[in-house]
Amino acid sequence: MSVKPFSRLGAAALFSTMLTAPAFAAMGNTASTYGLLPVDVGSAQALSLFNTQASALYYNPAYLTQDPRGELTAGLLHGEHDLRVISKGNPSGGGAAVIRDGDKANVADTQQQVIALKTDLTDMLKGDHPLYFAIIAGVEKFGEEMLAFESQNSREGQYMQYGRQPLFLNLGGGLEVANGITTGASAHVSLRNEATLIASANLAGETQYEELNVKAKPVIRPILSMNLEWDKIFCGNDDCGIFSGLESAVAFRGHTSARTAVESNLTIPGTVVDPGITVLIDTIDSYQPDIISAGLQYQLFDNFRVAASVEQQNWSDLEEELAKDTVKDQAQAKFKDILVPRIGAELSINDHIKLFGGVAYHESPLESIQTPDVNYFDNDRLIVGVGSALIIKNPPILAYPMRLDFGYQYQQLEEREFELTTTRPGVTNPYESVNTEGDVHVFSGSLTLKF
Repeated sequence: MSVKPFSRLGAAALFSTMLTAPAFAAMGNTASTYGLLPVDVGSAQALSLFNTQASALYYNPAYLTQDPRGELTAGLLHGEHDLRVISKGNPSGGGAAVIRDGDKANVADTQQQVIALKTDLTDMLKGDHPLYFAIIAGVEKFGEEMLAFESQNSREGQYMQYGRQPLFLNLGGGLEVANGITTGASAHVSLRNEATLIASANLAGETQYEELNVKAKPVIRPILSMNLEWDKIFCGNDDCGIFSGLESAVAFRGHTSARTAVESNLTIPGTVVDPGITVLIDTIDSYQPDIISAGLQYQLFDNFRVAASVEQQNWSDLEEELAKDTVKDQAQAKFKDILVPRIGAELSINDHIKLFGGVAYHESPLESIQTPDVNYFDNDRLIVGVGSALIIKNPPILAYPMRLDFGYQYQQLEEREFELTTTRPGVTNPYESVNTEGDVHVFSGSLTLKF
């Protein structure tokens, strides 16, 4: 029989450590908070519904049919957060206000590696309807961290949508069903982690007779879309006047979240008898709401296109999710559904160089200025992006073109006031009032090989 040193509170302390370690994960999601590939980042996602690259799998899988060539893409995304929490003092007059070391919030940078593959599966079918398959994955810390997860209370307050992001995985495809009409579907895969620990311990914190079970289950959410090319629908391949170059798209993205459930049971012989102390934790992270997107694109000239889109994000559903969250249920956070407008453009300088940019406005879905113990911060954001693409037609060694993309995005967080509160006894609420604001700088680059 082996006796192993354990923390003083045994299983409870173990899982407390797991859930409050400085992972700095967030309720945000890489694809919706920043964008996946440089075109998405640099256009503030305004061109994402009409991006022929593999990231269309997430935003509009129907658009995978627009480029018949296969492609393999490797990309990097780095997000730097300059987020500030400025104390306005203790309105209750007590002594519980947080002593802050400067105004900058302690939020980790986002550093994700994205790998994507798109290929033509048309030859698998007997018909003549083009069919394309794609898969895209993102891993945090440039491939070193498969899962970033944190769910915690915070006396100092915490930003809701910024921090390290969890494993991102999507797979699906697009199909042309008629001339000018394409549809697509993909699946976003997230994980539900479950852990069970049974152990016996003495008062010194040493455990024995341990039994630990950990498992992760995939949770699949759908993404569905349709794309319409109006000139092809009305006029076939002939000139169609004002309809020439006009496209529209609509997409639905189901809600996703990373979830962890923990059950532990600890007995202490002579003190806590069987069934012992039971600790139950069920909490979520990296939530993305149901999103309905609609957009228009117009090819004004052979070398210039403009696109506009609007998203409805149904954040109010998060209230029900948090009510079942054992870490954040006491926050009683109130959310509202929001509309996110986006507009962007792309200019082809020549056959080798493209420039693109976009702007968006993202209203905060968080209505509450008080979320006891959890103390969430979230701000309205003005988002501006620019980027470029270099297409090398005849690269050395390679038989097909190669594309290099770069995108930059700036997010300005508008100032907002919050009140920090707690459910702990003996504290007069709110114990601190703060103003939050900040800037986010996102850099993205990718290399795409055509085949």
